[in-house]
Order: sequence, then structure tokens, then C-alpha cells
Amino acid sequence: MTLPPSTMSAALDEELRALETAGLKRALRQAQQRRAGTVIFNGERVADFASNDYLGLAADPRVARAAWAVLQAEGTGAAAARLISGNHPIHETLEHTLARLKQVDFTLLYPSGYMANVGVIAALADHGDVIYSDALNHASLIDGCRLSRAQVRIFPHNDLDALSAMLEAERASFRRALIVVEGVFSMDGDMFPLDRLVPLARRHQAWTYVDDAHGTGVLGATGAGTIEHFGVDGQIDVVVGTLGKALGTVGAYVGGSQELVELLVSRSRSFIFTTGTPPAMAAATLEALRIAQVEGWRRDAVRERARRLRQRLREGGLDVPGDAEGHIVPVIIGDAKRTMELVANLRRRGFLVGGVRPPTVPPGTSRLRISLSAVHPMELVDTLAASLCDALRVR
Repeated sequence: MTLPPSTMSAALDEELRALETAGLKRALRQAQQRRAGTVIFNGERVADFASNDYLGLAADPRVARAAWAVLQAEGTGAAAARLISGNHPIHETLEHTLARLKQVDFTLLYPSGYMANVGVIAALADHGDVIYSDALNHASLIDGCRLSRAQVRIFPHNDLDALSAMLEAERASFRRALIVVEGVFSMDGDMFPLDRLVPLARRHQAWTYVDDAHGTGVLGATGAGTIEHFGVDGQIDVVVGTLGKALGTVGAYVGGSQELVELLVSRSRSFIFTTGTPPAMAAATLEALRIAQVEGWRRDAVRERARRLRQRLREGGLDVPGDAEGHIVPVIIGDAKRTMELVANLRRRGFLVGGVRPPTVPPGTSRLRISLSAVHPMELVDTLAASLCDALRVR
């Protein structure tokens, strides 16, 4: 007997067709063998302007050797949650090293930035509390706010006046107030003015929560991120960062007071109920941190390439938003289908550039997201700019 088609399969197929029609269907592509700002993508080597490998450390052989040494000694995995039997001494060494970099009392490792944000926010805020969240915050921050069961208030992007008015109007109605922002906004490339946020938060007895995933390793005199860049070291209550971007490895951390970390160890579900990260990856991250500290030229190189790309794009007639020296350069296209057509066009020219569509960004703001790396040859940056301007027919 022939069984009828699955009702679920038919329904999902209809949804997939609708996504494809709207230019919003996604698919996985293969990427391997990163070398000097390039990557083999679907079998062809192209210039990689889509990754977050800002310092060029993801394929650094020194980082790989550090991981290999611990792989030989300890094997491939932590084998358990850290609260059970998966807490290796090298995890704690990395946490102490990150705490020194971020100038906080303690840090706590998480397997990913997403797990950190959903686990930390939900552990800090509950019924009777309020969270003030920037309108352009990352999806992981949005989901963390939703999971918290606190009241969530969205304020316009980077608008401290609007945030101040909201705090004035209702802060007294809640037990706790948590202000959640990104240091560098991953799709827009601009920064939150943390130097203005700190006094505002203190005036209203609100806690500050900064996700510095895209600032860590790149910004500040020592690469400590946007908190160092704005001179508010030690003044942010909760600092989050990732290890898989500028540092080229995997995982994330949360930094703050001893009391914060102790609470998270007892209450943060995404820390408690997950296997610890492989010790070899902690070793790799320690080596990446060492390199980033002693090779400060990498931070300078990223900013230099960002300035060059923005200059060339503006000379070609493009309006490029974001921070003047930001290492994330968005080019707003608007239409999702047109954006992906441009991605394909650049791909044929030998450039891998990210195409960002809803729900990652608001409808009507689909864009190319270009990310710079210290290891991109400057002539490659120039060629990308010329190719993009040609593709947009504005040169």
C-alpha cells in the first residue's frame, strides 16, 4: 500500500517555497583551508571578506600547535559538564587570563556566545525586573531577554536620550533593571557609546550588560575591546565576549564580579547542563591571546584596511554607514533578492562577501556585510571595492 505524503513534509515544503520566493531561503556551503585572507569555498579558492577572522588567527599554525599539544596529552573532549568532572585546569587558566585582559574579577567560559547570552540574561533577570535592550541587538541577546521572564523594553538604536526617558518614567516600578547592548553591532559596524551609558545606568541604579563579541581582540590599546576603547574598564557589570572571532578558536566567556560568576555557576542553565569545551581549544585560545598581545600590528592592520575600503567605496559613490574605522563595513542594498544577486556576482569575481537578510536585519535593510582581516593584502581590498562598485554600476 502506498502511504500518503507526510502532512508535515507538505507543510514545510510550502514554507520553503515561500522563503525561496522572498529571497530568504538559506543553504549551507562548504568552506575550508583558510590561508592569508582566502578560503576554499565550494571547491574554489576565493578572497574571504565574510568571516570574523579579524586578526587572521583562525589558521595560524602556532594556535594549531598549541591545540595539538593538549590533544595529545588530554584527548578530544572534556567528557562531562564542568560541574561534574569536565573542569580541566586549563579552563581555569584561560578564565584567569581573560579576566586580566578585560580587567574584571572573574570570567566564566561558555561553549558559544549564543549559549552565554541566553544563559546569563535569564539567570540575572526574572519576574518583577525590567530589561532595556537596544533595537539592533543580536538574536542571542533578544532570545536571552525573552527567556528571562522579565519585562523587556526596546529602545531605538544607540539612542541614550530615549533610554534615559524610559528609565525616568518607570525604573522605580521594577526590582532590577538591566541595560543590554552590544559593544560593536555585528550587522551595522557601529559602537554603543559606553562612556555615556555608564553614568546614566548608575544614576538609575541599573546594571550594564555589554556583548563585546566583535570588539574583543580588535579595539582598545591592548585589544581588550570597546570597554577599553571608551575608557570604562571595570565599570561594566557584565561583559560578554566570544573566542571564535578575532581570536580564531571557539567558545565564549562572561566577565564581572566574583558574585556574578558564582551565581552563574549555580543558576545559568546553559552552563550547568552542557559539556565543557575541549581542553585543546582552551590551549589554542591562550596562544591566540598571547599572539594578539605581542603582535599589536594586527589591530592596526585591521583598522587601516577598514579605512581604505570605506574610502574606496565612497570614491565610487557609495554611502557607507557605521563607525569610521569599524572593521565591519555594511553596504545597504534593501531588497533581499538583489542582495543575494550581488553576493553571487562578487562570488563569480572571486570574492566571498556575506549577504544579510531578514530576520537578521529589519525588512527593507538587506545588505552586504564586509568584514576586514589583518591578513588581507591591501591590493585585494582595492580590488574588492572596484568590483563591488562595478557590480552596483555606480563607478
